[in-house]
Amino acid sequence: MRIERRFTKPGQSPYAEIEFRKALSEIKNPDGSIVFRLADIDVPTQFSQVATDVLAQKYFRKAGVPKILKRVEENDVPSFLWRSVPDAEALKALPENERYGSETDARQVFDRLAGTWAYWGWKGKYFTSEEDALAFRDELAYMLATQRVAPNSPQWFNTGLHWAYGIDGPGQGHFYIDPFTGKLVKSKSAYEHPQPHACFIQSVGDDLVNEGGIMDLWVREARLFKYGSGTGSNFSYLRGEGEKLSGGGRSSGLMSPQDRRPRCRGDRRAVRRRAAKMVAADTTIRTSRNTSTEG
Repeated sequence: MRIERRFTKPGQSPYAEIEFRKALSEIKNPDGSIVFRLADIDVPTQFSQVATDVLAQKYFRKAGVPKILKRVEENDVPSFLWRSVPDAEALKALPENERYGSETDARQVFDRLAGTWAYWGWKGKYFTSEEDALAFRDELAYMLATQRVAPNSPQWFNTGLHWAYGIDGPGQGHFYIDPFTGKLVKSKSAYEHPQPHACFIQSVGDDLVNEGGIMDLWVREARLFKYGSGTGSNFSYLRGEGEKLSGGGRSSGLMSPQDRRPRCRGDRRAVRRRAAKMVAADTTIRTSRNTSTEG
């Protein structure tokens, strides 16, 4: 794949011609008390206060970002796409409470997104040359900084945390398609193969605890909510209130599990926001009509 530069120049930072400014983002209660405050952050000058607040309050990684990084060499990857990890030895020179922190510069976010996408593209052999991979990274970084493009929220939340900072954790039950084998693989990592997708439509069967049933859906939804994605389901297959159960007794109906779900969704509000939820149910209205004839 060949990439033509439109906004950037070879050998020059993608931000070279973009002006940045210091900014403040905060949230206050009605009584004036501060809920959230992040000062001295760097954002493009063209960003409005709303855009600045969304970036600072929602999209900045708030914890685990190392103050000092080192690159991880990969022989088959260009050096400008090498991923980074904490420099453990260098970090020892800092006070323990200053070794990790938050993203504070919009360029950190743009770099981790554009850099990760280019890294994945290189690994997948999409680019014709190193110059094309570099142009791809630079052009996307510029377009993000100038608001010409913007991915969905889970991309901002999750993409690049492993590539840019070495942030990771145990697998959370997600799967991905291995680009080299084409096979579905269960991820052993939380962020090396992150969940950057927007919304999902999930099925639910008329079963309480087995796979594909009501409780299993709760687990799958919590998994999606945790990383910022939304989810929707059609509950038409569930028995209505009062319908007979195979083990005896009668169903409590659709609303019984639904009544418990908003609190679950609020608790599993992802790292930075309440996730979206959609519920659908097909209905059939039965009517009867008494007719009589006179003779």
